[in-house]
Amino acid sequence: MTSPDWKRLEALLERRLEIISDREWYARDAAEHLAALQSVSDALSNECARLRPQLPPRLRHFLDQASFNKALDWIRDSQ
Repeated sequence: MTSPDWKRLEALLERRLEIISDREWYARDAAEHLAALQSVSDALSNECARLRPQLPPRLRHFLDQASFNKALDWIRDSQ
């Protein structure tokens, strides 16, 4: 079930979590931190739109509702 497309989606979800959890980066340069978060969020949105026709309903629901941790867990559990 896992394809290279799913790996990219998984990587973007993981990167988003990494950025959010990097409190040192935020403290050091909040504007840069926000820009990185915006960049990965835009990439994630584009990837979701590209994959939308092939997304299983449950995963699509998590992504549509911005339940990104649940989406990441779903992807990992489906491998």
